[in-house]
Amino acid sequence: MKIGLVGLPNSGKTTIFNALTKSEAEVTSYASQKAEPHIAIIEVADERVTKLTEMYQPKKTTFATIEVVDFVGFSEGSSRDGGLPSSFVTHIKTMDAIALVIRNFGDTFSDPPDPLGDIDTILTEFILSDLIITENRLEKIGEAFRRGKKTVELEREEKLLRRIEETLNENRPVKDIEMTGEDRRIISGFQYLTQKQLLVIVNSSEENFSKNSALINEIGERFSVIEFAGNFEMELSRLDDEEGTMFMEDMGIEESARDRLTRAAYELLGLISFLTVGTDEVRAWTIHRGDTALDAAGTIHSDLARGFIRAECFSYENLVECGSEKVVRDQGHFRLEGKEYVISDGDILGIRFSV
Repeated sequence: MKIGLVGLPNSGKTTIFNALTKSEAEVTSYASQKAEPHIAIIEVADERVTKLTEMYQPKKTTFATIEVVDFVGFSEGSSRDGGLPSSFVTHIKTMDAIALVIRNFGDTFSDPPDPLGDIDTILTEFILSDLIITENRLEKIGEAFRRGKKTVELEREEKLLRRIEETLNENRPVKDIEMTGEDRRIISGFQYLTQKQLLVIVNSSEENFSKNSALINEIGERFSVIEFAGNFEMELSRLDDEEGTMFMEDMGIEESARDRLTRAAYELLGLISFLTVGTDEVRAWTIHRGDTALDAAGTIHSDLARGFIRAECFSYENLVECGSEKVVRDQGHFRLEGKEYVISDGDILGIRFSV
């Protein structure tokens, strides 16, 4: 999973990035829009993986991971001046979700914070960027039509793009449009920014953290939202676990920034984890809620999906309750499932296959 941190200049994106990843990226390094994004991989904390590691004592333990990308800040009006920076658009298209970092703290270099206004500013830039992409493609289709290349496929694409153009001109995102699977295939290459899932991170000062319920509730009516005390949590991430826990309690923070982000991202994208176990490796694998045993097999390796026979399956809860795989089998909790079986969060799988 990839999550991009996006925001206006001085929103504290890099501070949030450091808090999430325990990095030490320079927080003032994005004065130029030519700066490259910061990238880091974070593990998804999972008590089940820790417990299974204790039980199996494997040679290797692998947690699920999230790639976090801290993008260069862009200024209001970027799209109207010819589009968002090309490096930004190229990289952000590959993200599974976008986290909007919104300033909710005062500083000597900026106007008073305006979280709702900043959200609207960023979304407007996204809409204008998508509109430019759409209009450019429609212009090329029009040129093809004038040269006599009026195919059924191009006509269908033009009709869909006209709907998208109309929606964007109404200041609405592409994801508001009802689409068929074929429609989504046609525009998959564009990777519209307003088609992606959005998470809002309200970056508050230490002084006003947790005192913004009205703001959080208003944002929450439109988006998934979490609040961080960015500077405080960046410093917190650099402490050892014992010290960190003590300071978190003082601030009324129950989970680390990393854990809050990963939980919110999983909920936003509809993700769950299944597990594989053994003396070689205990591992968590990420799939979408509703995925099947065949999908899970393909997540592990394409050969497992190609030669799928059955999935050996039992739940993490059954294993912990029973204490061993042998007791799981003896008590009838061990199952063989077909390729259409829908995976549940915490399922432990073994794939039978033949290629």
